[in-house]
Amino acid sequence: MTAPESRLPGPERSPGFLLWRVTLAWQRAMRAALAPHDLTHVQFVLLTTTWWLTRAGEPPTQRQLADQAGTDTMMTSQVVRKLADRGLLARADDPADARAKRLEVTPAGLELVAKALKDVETADAEFFAAADDGFVDALARLDP
Repeated sequence: MTAPESRLPGPERSPGFLLWRVTLAWQRAMRAALAPHDLTHVQFVLLTTTWWLTRAGEPPTQRQLADQAGTDTMMTSQVVRKLADRGLLARADDPADARAKRLEVTPAGLELVAKALKDVETADAEFFAAADDGFVDALARLDP
């Protein structure tokens, strides 16, 4: 039987393992920041990304939202439906494509984004305070 070998001295030097641990800790921080707003992290990301995309132009389609957020289209559709049921997003048929839905953040959704975004950005700043200024640039280079 062959014993496992690693080029690394231990998990504390493994970028993947460290990313895993940091991601779990960051997700806990996000859940805590979003709990008072009754939003999951996925709901927050899709709601806020819709707001960002709408600010940049016409209301996005669900497909554009999924592409921007990097989420599965079926899961995006399910979460968008839940957000619409809560009155946070409005879904409308796209006049140019009968299969597509255009999304807009409702006034209630905008109010929630304003509150939740402040808490999430505060939690992010606190969580990543120990990271140097090049950290976000490094993450951006890794983003597929």
